[in-house]
Amino acid sequence: MSRRMIAVTVGILFFIQMATAIVGTSLIQAFEDGNTDRGPLTVGVLFMMCSGIAVVGIGLLMYQVLEPVNQQLALWYPGLRIVEFAVSTACGVYLLAQLQVVPNHLLWVYIPTGIGGVILTYLLYVSQLVPRPIAILGLIGYASLLLGVPLDLLGVLDMNAGPGLALLAPGGLFEFVFLPIWLIAKGFKSPPTAKEFKPPALATAS
Repeated sequence: MSRRMIAVTVGILFFIQMATAIVGTSLIQAFEDGNTDRGPLTVGVLFMMCSGIAVVGIGLLMYQVLEPVNQQLALWYPGLRIVEFAVSTACGVYLLAQLQVVPNHLLWVYIPTGIGGVILTYLLYVSQLVPRPIAILGLIGYASLLLGVPLDLLGVLDMNAGPGLALLAPGGLFEFVFLPIWLIAKGFKSPPTAKEFKPPALATAS
């Protein structure tokens, strides 16, 4: 698959991942709010699984682009996306089997999402495969996500309401607006040389 095709496919998968996650989460939330109809609940879990499959596809495709930047870090990205899918699927299977939501199920999914996202956006930033402002937005978004998890677990805030939602906004803009639109419209920038792949401080020192 060419780099251009990878870029377009990843951009589309980001849209699919976000859209299916929104639908799936809303249907599961309806169950939590008292809708005991098993049909919508099952559809919600299936949508979350579709979102997870899209997430794995993003990780595997992005590895091909990120591997020349830093092979070790690039391996972590699809690995964490697979972990994210596994955690989400396990929570969904438990929900259908027990008709009970795993406590803080979204927070457990956010952990591999956030760590993997920081790795992705760091590699995008140092390689300049996409404009650095987009990469910086992603770094802020995933760092905010990781910050919100312990705060939510400690009861300081609720990431599903009020100020907690603000922590999700930068990552949402990155995943559902700026990165996918750029990838579909422009694709990845031409890969710089190996020397240019170094973080700016190291490149200056050399």
